[in-house]
Amino acid sequence: MLFTTLVVLMSVMVLNVLWQVASRYLVRSPSAFTDELARYLLIWVGLLGASYVSGKKMHLAIDILPSKMAGKGARNLNIFIHLLMALFAFFVMVWGGIKLVYITLTLDQTSASLGIPLGYVYTVLPLSGLLIIFYSLVNLTEKEEDPEEIGREMA
Repeated sequence: MLFTTLVVLMSVMVLNVLWQVASRYLVRSPSAFTDELARYLLIWVGLLGASYVSGKKMHLAIDILPSKMAGKGARNLNIFIHLLMALFAFFVMVWGGIKLVYITLTLDQTSASLGIPLGYVYTVLPLSGLLIIFYSLVNLTEKEEDPEEIGREMA
């Protein structure tokens, strides 16, 4: 579902930018809304994409320490990392994002050319945070594969 949403958002963004270029150079009348729409779509694709790769365990990570650890130490470090990710996502993205959405909706801030409330644009922040928390908890419950155990199974 998330992958499909990302594909649709990316497709809309590509079509939007193509229309922006075509209207500027071919029609000689640049479209007013395309720049702003591309910016907001990029925000959504970036944050939802971060949630997606977090769920696939493909996020950017420094793995110097985990690659040198094995057994219980590696498992404890993995638990610590996922809990830290979930806490960051909760406090910064969910809690802070909800405050941002609330403030912008209360102040009735709207985008310049699209005229949509900015609170709707910013809802991607708590949504992505909730997804990252969900994927962190799912990744915590999954059993990590021990390389030594895999070797014994193959023998």
